[in-house]
Amino acid sequence: MSFEEDDRVVLHDEHSEFDGETGTISQTMESMFGDVTYTISFDDGQEAGVPEDDLEAADDEADATDAEDADEE
Repeated sequence: MSFEEDDRVVLHDEHSEFDGETGTISQTMESMFGDVTYTISFDDGQEAGVPEDDLEAADDEADATDAEDADEE
């Protein structure tokens, strides 16, 4: 599955401080070999050079839950 700018995604990268967090794709980049990587924006920063294999589409329920959690803080 490929993603486009403004798509909401969940990052799965145990080496990232944003592992398991939902963010928004702010940029897509294609290498000369045809590989696509993404820059993901989170509330507390961004992660660049993320391969498609480390992402999954965020479902709308998770987005609503994240927003409710933020309101409670």
